[in-house]
Amino acid sequence: MGRIRRWPVSSSAVRSVGYDPQTWTLEVEFDSGAIYRYLDVEPLDVEAMFAADSLGAYLNEEIKPHYEAVQVEQ
Repeated sequence: MGRIRRWPVSSSAVRSVGYDPQTWTLEVEFDSGAIYRYLDVEPLDVEAMFAADSLGAYLNEEIKPHYEAVQVEQ
């Protein structure tokens, strides 16, 4: 899989987020510098994450428990 373009976000735990709608892959860069890809994330979940009061809380409660994640080598 190629590179996914990420955009900076306003969050205390997340530095940037990108999404590939063709492969349903969500890529998240955390403040620690770690980058994870969450696989087969439905577009509606991504929209809901960006609309949530807290992006980090939504990620922890609705994305992490339900989608497979792989760490991206840097």
